[in-house]
Amino acid sequence: MDFDLFVIGGGSAGVRCARISAGHGARVAVAEERFWGGTCVNIGCVPKKLLVQAGEYGAWADDAAGFGWTIQKGPHDWAKLIAAKDREITRLEGIYRKLLSGAGATIFDGRAVLEDAHTVRIGDKRVTAEKIVIATGGHPVRPDIPGAELGIISDDAFYLKTLPRSVAIVGSGFIAVEFAGIFRALGAEVHLIYRQPQPLRGFDHDLRKGLADALQQQGIVLHPNCSPESVTADGASRLLTFGAGQTLATELVFFATGRRPSTRGLGLEDVGVALNAKDAIRVDDDLRSSVPNIYAIGDVTDRINLTPMATAEGHALADTLFGGRPRSVSLQNVPSAVFSTPPIATVGLTEEQACTMRPVDIYMTTFTPMRHNLSGRARRTLMKLVVDSETQKVVGAHMLGEDAPEIIQGIAIAVVMGATKADFDRTIGIHPTAAEEFVTLRTRTRVTGVAEAAE
Repeated sequence: MDFDLFVIGGGSAGVRCARISAGHGARVAVAEERFWGGTCVNIGCVPKKLLVQAGEYGAWADDAAGFGWTIQKGPHDWAKLIAAKDREITRLEGIYRKLLSGAGATIFDGRAVLEDAHTVRIGDKRVTAEKIVIATGGHPVRPDIPGAELGIISDDAFYLKTLPRSVAIVGSGFIAVEFAGIFRALGAEVHLIYRQPQPLRGFDHDLRKGLADALQQQGIVLHPNCSPESVTADGASRLLTFGAGQTLATELVFFATGRRPSTRGLGLEDVGVALNAKDAIRVDDDLRSSVPNIYAIGDVTDRINLTPMATAEGHALADTLFGGRPRSVSLQNVPSAVFSTPPIATVGLTEEQACTMRPVDIYMTTFTPMRHNLSGRARRTLMKLVVDSETQKVVGAHMLGEDAPEIIQGIAIAVVMGATKADFDRTIGIHPTAAEEFVTLRTRTRVTGVAEAAE
């Protein structure tokens, strides 16, 4: 064989797997057809957070008056922001290439296709490998409605030439609520159209309600219980029809209606790699596909589609295959964040999930952050603990509010370790902080049991 390992996909999962495998002494090659670093670095979490931060600066300028500052805020320069974002992304993409080459991996720029279980074709070149890893991630999809091509998807949002004056965002997941906050903070009129009663399906219901309130307080117009029907063009304007025949004229329609694994055109079916109904590669607990020497990691498996999970899987697989240290990555208690405005972060079970299995004690508080008692901004923070009534283990922690991702990252360690409510109670808080509220929640809000969940 030409290589011990061939990785298809140069995103977070693939690069980590290739780099660690090479460090273990394996002969490794990686192919990437678009850009190194994958979705997260180029058209995902990294540039998205930079745009979120751009909006935060504008809010801070407004809030400064409450602290005695007089700041004259001029119009936002979208082109300057995008240029700065592009420079940073170019720098990061270069780092990913250097990490691979520095580890001794062979790099192929191009689309890799499987010809058999051990042969990969990149353009007109063919190479063989003992083991192959698929790490091609996912891609956004448009809804199947007339005129869908007239709207953009998240890939396009990072390259808009100008900031739209008005935008209709269809969807209410991570991408939808994050970009709603971005566009609104930078001055656009924003409408959010979604099928569910509340945004962020799958998150704790108190967080969902809190976020909906926060979005409305920013002036974002919510259209719950509505599905898109069609998009038509009227010159530079777009007319979105949704719900029960409602229409909305807007400068931009942005579809944030889901993602699918990028598995088509790779030759997977030809070599017997099994996919599920959503085109994701089926894997076992060892990340092995239906073909014994072919593995899959990251979003292409459509299990927990988060960058840190993808890198963790890549590292674990490299250690298992070439490091002499077989291990796996747990799918339980994986922390995550939504960089909405304000942000959300969570770890463990939601109240709805937990109470279908056992009675749980709920501890929750909402308050105005100290900063906004002076700024006057209508913003609330929500914190919530879900506690197993019998064992008193904290099985879920949830937060909506400023610095939520930074705070929950630390709380996640305690939840993963199996901390109890008593462990939280005996921990001394840092004052004055928002985070201290997690260790001063003394009054139980309610007890929710299996019977209540069934109702």
